[in-house]
Amino acid sequence: MHHELLPDVLVRLWDDVEKKLISYDDFRAEQDRLVGEYGEIWKKALLLGSEDLQESILRELSSCLGCGDIEKTRRICLHAVRELKGEWQQKVENVDQDSVKCFYDQSLNMVYELMWWHTLAEDNSPLAYVAALEFAGMRGCRQYLDFGSGVGSGGILFARNGFSVTLADISSTSLKFCSWRFAQRRLFAECLDLKEKKLPDNAYDFITAMDVFEHLVDPVGTVRDLQKALKKGGFLFGRFAAEKDEDRPHHIVLDFGPTRKALEESGFVRVWQDKWLWGHEVFQKL
Repeated sequence: MHHELLPDVLVRLWDDVEKKLISYDDFRAEQDRLVGEYGEIWKKALLLGSEDLQESILRELSSCLGCGDIEKTRRICLHAVRELKGEWQQKVENVDQDSVKCFYDQSLNMVYELMWWHTLAEDNSPLAYVAALEFAGMRGCRQYLDFGSGVGSGGILFARNGFSVTLADISSTSLKFCSWRFAQRRLFAECLDLKEKKLPDNAYDFITAMDVFEHLVDPVGTVRDLQKALKKGGFLFGRFAAEKDEDRPHHIVLDFGPTRKALEESGFVRVWQDKWLWGHEVFQKL
């Protein structure tokens, strides 16, 4: 792994382009190579019974959910965003805590959508988990919480690399699927259903909240919960921004001003920002 996070490397290389020390084509080739290295780390962690990431993930879905037809599973994945939108419009009349919890708790379409996203077929932003892994390793962190863990791919990556892993979500459907995925790999993670349990205090030195805050009814309250769960000096790695997306009405937070204010008031200080690839930030509890 690198001693410098990939987004920082690319910012530095772009400076060399502007100084005419390297060509734009050389920059693009190096960016592709380095992103490819992150992709190999991601792929190596997630592969299960296949050397092709997309095929591996589709086989996992098919096996766990009882569908023997991989091409049918692929079609379901490709339409998952559309189906999620319809499901949200049908089930969530009022955006309140109970309605949103119920939606995520029961939605199988979310599992399909997230698993397809993690194939990297649509974009490579899941590779931010690799940047998070490198950051955590460089800072000597070992007790890891993936908050809003979804289908557990980030947790698998961290578990493969020797971290103690906790997955926390409000979706029983997703957590059940995560447990199955970990068992298939003979890995262990503690699963916390946030409908039933609160996060423990001072338990983790590294927390990710990857593309989670735009889904939250109470993002300010969540900041306080994560602050309590982090050990002093611990880190919160996440993306605290989202744009309006007509295909994803479940992205209910677009104004992150209150969230950022809550981070500051809770004693978080930003210590790193991805200024090139995916826009994630790291806040430290001081």
